[in-house]
Amino acid sequence: MQRGRTLFVWAILLAMCGSACSRLWAQQPENYDVVVYGGNSAAVMAAVEAKRLGKSVIVLCPEKHLGGLSSGGLGFTDTGNKATIGGLSREFYHRVWKKYAEDATWKWQKRSEYGNKGQGTAAIDGQQRTMWIFEPHVAESVFEDLVRDYEIKVVRNQWLDRSPGGVTLDGRRIKQIRMDSGGLYAGQMFIDATYEGDLMAASGVPYTVGREANSQYGETWNGIQVGTLHHKHWFKAKIDPYVKVGEPASGLLPRISAEPPGEKGAADRRIQAYCYRMCLTQHPDNRLPFPKPLGYDAREYELLLRVFAAGWRETFEKFDPIPNLKTDTNNHGPFSTDNIGRNYDYPEAGYARRLEILDEHTRYQQGLMYFMANDPRMPEDVRQEGAKWGLAKDEFVDNGHWPYQIYVREARRMVGKYVMTEHDCLDTRQTPESIGMGSYTLDSHNVQRYVTPEGYVQNEGDIGVSAPRPYEISLGAVLPPAGSCENLVVPVCVSSTHIAFGSIRMEPVFMILAHSAAATASLAIDRQSSVQAVPYDVLRKLLLAEGQVLEMASGR
Repeated sequence: MQRGRTLFVWAILLAMCGSACSRLWAQQPENYDVVVYGGNSAAVMAAVEAKRLGKSVIVLCPEKHLGGLSSGGLGFTDTGNKATIGGLSREFYHRVWKKYAEDATWKWQKRSEYGNKGQGTAAIDGQQRTMWIFEPHVAESVFEDLVRDYEIKVVRNQWLDRSPGGVTLDGRRIKQIRMDSGGLYAGQMFIDATYEGDLMAASGVPYTVGREANSQYGETWNGIQVGTLHHKHWFKAKIDPYVKVGEPASGLLPRISAEPPGEKGAADRRIQAYCYRMCLTQHPDNRLPFPKPLGYDAREYELLLRVFAAGWRETFEKFDPIPNLKTDTNNHGPFSTDNIGRNYDYPEAGYARRLEILDEHTRYQQGLMYFMANDPRMPEDVRQEGAKWGLAKDEFVDNGHWPYQIYVREARRMVGKYVMTEHDCLDTRQTPESIGMGSYTLDSHNVQRYVTPEGYVQNEGDIGVSAPRPYEISLGAVLPPAGSCENLVVPVCVSSTHIAFGSIRMEPVFMILAHSAAATASLAIDRQSSVQAVPYDVLRKLLLAEGQVLEMASGR
């Protein structure tokens, strides 16, 4: 009996010791050569490159699902000139091609029926074995394959503790970071691959939000752009903005700002609109009718009725086809899926406020689709067509078939070692130390909806200016400035002006920059230097050997 009691006491003591040791152990950080914060396409590619270069690496993914926007609905890829897409970015699209080479991938449609639909060029490129247009779940499976094939540790649902002390600095270097879960992670190098730039900001790296004045960098297409009407996303008809037509005293309709738009070319803190890139289908066996969201209010869409009453009929022009009879559905027109003016807080907001913004965007966009498909006041032709569409049952299956990732077209932007401006994109100055290329149009979605002096509603901020040729993106655009953090690279919230970011912000380019940023971090480890001190000629040689495209023969 005494021996049994003694064993029991020892068991309790060992358990207490184990508990204490566990708490002590939990306070010790996990150590890696490279710590990647983020779970989007850039985060995965950064981790793959670090692992290929022999570094220990971990991905701290804020979400459950990998891939960000590339697996979150944007499958009709904004590529620009495809010849600029090399390295791991091109590897991703090659792996997508391999998925669609399998008959089992074509569940709702024959491959021959889909054919070579694309953006003016073949979507399936037999010679280069790439595919640029794809379904969300296929993209996600590619990202999961990559982290499995390279044996990369991914810890999901990990959100950076943004309170004081969440990032521990030792001089100009990040020593360790803490997650809201309590986990601690130390590294020689850190990569902020998030769309928001939270790690960058918490590390004291300078950044900006909103639009710079044209005068700051001698630009033309930055700042407030009142009267600039590009694309087809503005009010061509004279639409009355008031609840009671012609009666300002009745108040403005929902989703119209009472604030003056500001002076053309001036700076502001507003940001271009966000939306979800919905995956829709008309296939009866895979279609779910649009849900009526909690809090739905048909009055929110009164302005759209006035647009239709004026004769506008372009609603379905950006239901872009992707395989298996689905779409990547994007904003189109003066009143569409872009939730103009409701995201200004997002870049610097805390997690709770961001969640409120995301919920409001979901409610708005789901309500918009429900309204068009069901409201009896809708024009009959639009309502009948809208009712044919619905959410794809086999996409985003654990999220009510709604995309996991909102399109964060812009949030924070680092003010780094080199600031990319429209002069780089429009080929009016030499860009130093290329680590990749961009080629897409300088593209900004609308930023605000306001009332003109004549008393009509109008949108502002939509810009589309073509780059004359593919342009180089500088190494300095992913590096903090001199005197700032020495072991951090930032391949998504890159150092650029608002309008330059409008071209850079494409998913293939984020993957290109992540590849190059991780190579820079790995070389800094090898050389025991800061990221800013990595010799460009050494980095360039490595990147070219790995298939990155740093310039084109048709360049300057």
